[in-house]
Amino acid sequence: MITSRNKLYTILFIACIAGYIWLYLSMYNNQSEINSLNTCFIKHTTNIPCPSCGSTRSVISLLHGNFNTALYINPLGFVIVLIMLFAPLWMILDFTTKRKTLFDFYNKIEHHLKKPHYAISLVLLVIANWIWNITKGL
Repeated sequence: MITSRNKLYTILFIACIAGYIWLYLSMYNNQSEINSLNTCFIKHTTNIPCPSCGSTRSVISLLHGNFNTALYINPLGFVIVLIMLFAPLWMILDFTTKRKTLFDFYNKIEHHLKKPHYAISLVLLVIANWIWNITKGL
C-alpha cells in the first residue's frame, strides 16, 4: 500500500520513463542487438510464457494502429498503453492544480481490489490470459 501522493507519483513516473525507454529500444534498435532483452526471464528459464509475455509487441502493434494484432498478442497491451499515456498527464494536471486526484483514484481502486469478488475476478482474468499465452505458444 502506497501511503503518500509523492511516493505513488514517483513510482509511476519512473515506471513510465522506463517503459518509454524500453519501447524505444524495442522499436528502433536492430533486433539482433536486443534479442536477449526481448526474452522474458520467466519464459527463458521455464520455457513457459508468463501472463505478460507479448506485452511489448502488443503495445508496438497498438502504436502502429494494428488493434486486432495487439489484442491477439496480449490484451494487457491496451492497459499498458492507457497507463503510459494518461498517468503522466494526470500527474502533471495534479501538480499544476495542487490536487491529488490520481492518488485518490489509486486508493479507491486499491480499496475495491481488497474485496474478494473483485480480487478473484482479476486473478481469474490474469490466469485466463496466461493460459491463452501458453496455448498460443508465445
